[in-house]
Amino acid sequence: MKNLLLILICFLVSCKNEHEPSKVKDTVIEKETIEAPIEKSKPLKEESGKSVAELKAELISKGYKVFDYVDEKTQDTTLMQQYFMAFLKNGPIRNQNEEEANQLQSEHLAHLGKMYELGYADISGPFGDDGEIRGITIYNVPTLKMADSLANADPMVKAGRLVIEIHPWWAAKGYPLR
Repeated sequence: MKNLLLILICFLVSCKNEHEPSKVKDTVIEKETIEAPIEKSKPLKEESGKSVAELKAELISKGYKVFDYVDEKTQDTTLMQQYFMAFLKNGPIRNQNEEEANQLQSEHLAHLGKMYELGYADISGPFGDDGEIRGITIYNVPTLKMADSLANADPMVKAGRLVIEIHPWWAAKGYPLR
């Protein structure tokens, strides 16, 4: 919940004033950081309590597109699932006054929080520059039609401040971001 709040606050800051130049700083990564060992992810079975075959059957029964493959090196079976990545882009109507923009931003964050709480969205967040694409939401739903419907229900989209561009995206099931 703490991470979701941080993501939403970042998105608020990103969308609040598009007229200010971006204040993104360059980051230097220490050599030790790059070479530090990365913790291995837990196998899917340990995380969900289900085998890959059980999870695959469950997802297919719910209408999700999936496939699996065996890693030649480890002989582990990896399950891939189709998600939908929604790019939130500048919309044609961006002339709201500060009060209206703040209200829309509040409603936008509430919408994204609801999508996350209901399990429809796995992650959302703004981009760190002041470009045309303002942020993304990754929808964990079985169809493009459903992702499109949920994304277009966003108050910022309804008001024309943002527009949505959605693409199917494949990711390994059960692997965390790192």
